[in-house]
Amino acid sequence: MNSPTPPAISTRGLRKAFGRQVVLAGLDLDVAPGEVFALLGPNGAGKTTTINILTTLQRPDAGTATIAGFDVATQSDEVKRRISLTGQSTAVDDVLTGHENLVMLARLSGLTTRAAKARARELLLRFGLADAATRRVGTYSGGMRRRLDLALSFVVAPTVLFLDEPTTGLDTRSRRELWDVIRSLAQSGTTVFLTTQYLEEADQLADRIAVLDDGHLVAVGTAAALKARIGGAAVELHDDHGDLVREVATDGTVPGLRRALDELDESGAAGTVSLRRPTLDDVFLHLTDRSAQGRAEASAPALQESR
Repeated sequence: MNSPTPPAISTRGLRKAFGRQVVLAGLDLDVAPGEVFALLGPNGAGKTTTINILTTLQRPDAGTATIAGFDVATQSDEVKRRISLTGQSTAVDDVLTGHENLVMLARLSGLTTRAAKARARELLLRFGLADAATRRVGTYSGGMRRRLDLALSFVVAPTVLFLDEPTTGLDTRSRRELWDVIRSLAQSGTTVFLTTQYLEEADQLADRIAVLDDGHLVAVGTAAALKARIGGAAVELHDDHGDLVREVATDGTVPGLRRALDELDESGAAGTVSLRRPTLDDVFLHLTDRSAQGRAEASAPALQESR
């Protein structure tokens, strides 16, 4: 009987503190093989620390984390063979060409010269850089440099690819081009673990999204499920200056919209109407605000007692 395939990523009770500052306070999560999983959170929530632990760059203070069934603390060599990390800044050599960057890393990874050149050609084609193969990387645009950075991550194809805010600093066109690359990687079976400051990015790419706040996981689910948690759509009425005058909740169906419009008509208010659906921004603000409020309420008795 075959044993079940382990999660691509799994953590249980993961904790990390720097001095008195608790960065991760018992993180439990599972990421399935081939899934695109986005981790969101405010600055300082613990996103980068999570990636650092999962990629063996830091050790947790408590708890466990595994990649494809291998423990990141006790089997780090096995983990490193199965992962690749692309951070917020590119790690390419500006003096070399795109082809030379790839061949150099392939040789360092143990490929023969012939195999390294073949792998470089394959990756340049896959990541849309074949036409720029012989150009110095210093002449590349930001989007091209990020694609080359991703190509370098695939010199030895990883089981899990970690992307820590990969599109930071890119323009809209370059960001969307990189989204297409990430989608193609996921379709080929690579597990992608993504942190991003662009909520639209998570909405577009992720199969599931987790929201981390102050070291605590406050929600996990699909984008649609998370949006449903904060309510349905609303018909908004705006005055001539664009200011919101009134809004009426609706389920988004035709009868529901008619009822909402009738209610606005009966109020006698004038203006223009629009349909507004919950966004991931709404979810993010709702969850992190609630999380902060809950922590403040929990600490209030302790503060009172200490006076």
